[in-house]
Amino acid sequence: MKTSASAPVRQRWTVSDIVVASTLAVASGVIFWGWNVSYHAVSTLFIAYPPTASLVGGMWLFPAVLGALIIRKPGAAIYCEMVAAAVSALLGSQWGLSVLLYGFLQGLGAELILLLFLYRRFSLGVAVLAGASAGLAGGITGNWIANYYQYDAVGTLTHIAGFSLSGAVIAGVLPWLATRGLAATGVLAPLKSRKAHREPAFGRADRAAVVHAP
Repeated sequence: MKTSASAPVRQRWTVSDIVVASTLAVASGVIFWGWNVSYHAVSTLFIAYPPTASLVGGMWLFPAVLGALIIRKPGAAIYCEMVAAAVSALLGSQWGLSVLLYGFLQGLGAELILLLFLYRRFSLGVAVLAGASAGLAGGITGNWIANYYQYDAVGTLTHIAGFSLSGAVIAGVLPWLATRGLAATGVLAPLKSRKAHREPAFGRADRAAVVHAP
């Protein structure tokens, strides 16, 4: 069958997509739970200026970008972030069910970047933008929607900027590297990201992966 780069991208989720995304999200939820437990101790490192504690906030964002880079289909970022948040809530979270709101909005933040590129570009730059966008959403949620933080104007902007920066690095660069590493082992063979390790850091996704992916 003749194919071309202009052929429509198949966006329907397969069984493999669902299984991998769910496994990734649940594992991330357990990591969330562990991070929640240790966060109070970690945050004391920023006691001199509490708003800068957001510089480690990317730990709550990585499932969105990692899921999006691995699954490469609409909804992956929101799904992985939401399931991870739900698992952490079930295991016990000091923030209760509010983590579901964070999960949705942070996942949406990453999802919008992938949508902007029509789910066709998964370069390092896109991953960084997705992580930063998820961080921006998390910062806005914490300061102006959930009203969890009570900083002054400068503190609020510092917190949001730190969250975005942390998202770009922890939830952007690291998931991109992880996806390439996983692809190199062959474990992503059933997925659209199976050739991620061969893609240029700042170029388009491998066209064969887009055209022939299940």
